[in-house]
Amino acid sequence: MTQRERAIKGEITDEVKYVAEKEGIDPEVLRTKIATGKVVIPHNINHALKKFCGIGEGLRTKVNANIGTSPDGDDYEMELKKARVAISAGADCLMDLSIGGNIDKVRMGILKMVDVPLGTVPIYQAALEGINSSGSIMDMTSTSILKVIERQAQDGVDFMTIHAGVTREVISSLKKVGRVLDIVSRGGAFLVEWMVYHNKENPLYENFSQILDIAKAFDVTLSLGDGLRPGAISDGTDAAQIQELIVLSELTQDAWSEGVQVMIEGPGHLPLHQIEANVRLQKGICKGAPFYVLGPLVTDVTPGYDHISAAIGGAIAAWAGADFLCYVTPGEHLRLPTLEDVKEGVIATRISAHSADIAKGIKNAIDWDYRMSRERKKLNWEGQKNLSIDPTRVSEWKGKSKSDPKACTMCGKYCAIEIVNKYLKQEVENR
Repeated sequence: MTQRERAIKGEITDEVKYVAEKEGIDPEVLRTKIATGKVVIPHNINHALKKFCGIGEGLRTKVNANIGTSPDGDDYEMELKKARVAISAGADCLMDLSIGGNIDKVRMGILKMVDVPLGTVPIYQAALEGINSSGSIMDMTSTSILKVIERQAQDGVDFMTIHAGVTREVISSLKKVGRVLDIVSRGGAFLVEWMVYHNKENPLYENFSQILDIAKAFDVTLSLGDGLRPGAISDGTDAAQIQELIVLSELTQDAWSEGVQVMIEGPGHLPLHQIEANVRLQKGICKGAPFYVLGPLVTDVTPGYDHISAAIGGAIAAWAGADFLCYVTPGEHLRLPTLEDVKEGVIATRISAHSADIAKGIKNAIDWDYRMSRERKKLNWEGQKNLSIDPTRVSEWKGKSKSDPKACTMCGKYCAIEIVNKYLKQEVENR
């Protein structure tokens, strides 16, 4: 049985116990949230995980890191290094988005080495196998797509992005809205190309019941992809985006009825003032299903700094109720991310998630900051390093003051904390 089915039956699984302890919540409360679809625990029965991850209402906001090969960079060992860097930097989950080289080898290599949930986008591999076999995506079939999904499920993939909401009706809506950037989702683009060429419905939508059978057999969590997510802030919250969201809501109900866990994917690029409304809209339409957002980026003009734009949007989205943030690296829109890009992207997104968790009242997040403040008051640099989001950088950057070894080189002997600590101590002694 799936996590959802067992939760509905009232069973508190080992995964639920683990996540509840990590989150500091009652296992029965967590079980209820899984049963109602408001929390998922991605865990394929064929993946020997050590770090289970709960995603959803009332839990710490989770962070995903994308890795994977491209046609211009298919270095297998480099992608394994990126996986290690991402996990070391604190990513809760990984996604393998490989579109170059031996995709099966990359996926299996990552699955064998990581102890966190791994996600994929099966339509990538299905499309590329069509190209490799006949030179065209158009030769991809419903059967070949389902075979890829089943293969990846058998391998142990914990969650999959399924772009089943890109229907012919939704595409018709897209034609009417006059977007600046029609489609920026790679999976969405593959499917639209195939649908227009064949004049047929989306095979993921038409065969959704078979996809549910596979997901249920291996307890794969479905991440319903937003193939029409806005890729420019001027396209945010348009009719095509909302129409696809309505389709995803219907598919969510189908998945829940079969005991399959579901997340909903969201934008993308959005202006700052639309983010909260987008989150609340998704939560309402999709009955509280966990919301997984890429960014969102709050401006289009930050190539090389898109991780900052995304961190701003991600903090607002998570504060408003988004549950899962996909990182954006400094290399977004420019290049396949480097090892340093991966680390910077994870750290920036963790800052975003943690900031939102404080605002949401997540106890563990608030306690973390309180402990750091106490170490600052004591000028305990070792304690501050250990509590920092990136201890390595603290070790590398912290300079000792020549005028006052206790302080950093910013203030030296004029350190405000040390001055006030001495003054308050003297005041107490003089009373």
